[in-house]
Amino acid sequence: MQRKETSITVPSKTVDRRPLAELNLLDDFLFGQVVSYPEIGERFVRILLRTIFGREFGRLSVTSQKALCGADTHLHGARLDVCLEPVEAGEPDGRATVYDIEPDLKTSGVDRRTLSRRTRFYHGKIAARSLNAGADYDTLKDVVVIMILPYDPFGFHRMVYTVKTKCVEVPEMEYDDGASTLFLYTRGTVDIPREELQQLLRYMERSVRENAVSGELREIHEMVETVKYDSEVGRVHIQMLEDIKKQAQEITELTRENTMKEKEIANLLSQIQQLKEEIAQMKAAGKPKAGD
Repeated sequence: MQRKETSITVPSKTVDRRPLAELNLLDDFLFGQVVSYPEIGERFVRILLRTIFGREFGRLSVTSQKALCGADTHLHGARLDVCLEPVEAGEPDGRATVYDIEPDLKTSGVDRRTLSRRTRFYHGKIAARSLNAGADYDTLKDVVVIMILPYDPFGFHRMVYTVKTKCVEVPEMEYDDGASTLFLYTRGTVDIPREELQQLLRYMERSVRENAVSGELREIHEMVETVKYDSEVGRVHIQMLEDIKKQAQEITELTRENTMKEKEIANLLSQIQQLKEEIAQMKAAGKPKAGD
């Protein structure tokens, strides 16, 4: 069946405090800026997808910062780094595919342990938003989540882990629910599918000129340099760092105030307890003795 691809979106999740010139393509801010940069973003994503999948892709449109909110205020939402969505409806003989590309620098033990559940959540949010009310389930878009990681998510040293739904009892049985996840480990050494993919991942982790070892990577490096030296991008990055600093100061102040309030409450509780004990002692002292 012919697959039909197309469109894009970018959000920032974590912001690196390093100077813009030191950021790499695995950093959320720089990756998002390159993807959404006029006359650069679509070309960049086209090279990225062609290198990952080894084939050409059709028309792409870029939308900056894709946010999928929860169904209600108390439900968790998702922010997607790059979500490529169909510009047009799928043809009768084909199905549109949504690609969510997620560079991930989260290195804490909790983040690593919950990685598979996080990707499951991304799949669910994207699928829910891609099916209109009353539409047939056959029109549901395929979803491919691509995680690009500087750490080995499963410990088998593979560069590519492709995860799809399978039947436990009959693993060879075809079960196509349209959902798949690619985990790309930038330092993987086992079963490298193509040298150009290895070179791309190495460049994304450390985006310097000496790692731009092919014509397309040199083109990407020029894109990265264009974005890094754009004064408006620099201004946005500086403002973002200032906002983070301000938020950190506000959190510190709130924490200090909460600590003081907790101490005040603890002192009041201590005084109340002391008063209770004194009242109990007074009552005990005022009781008549047996035989009086």
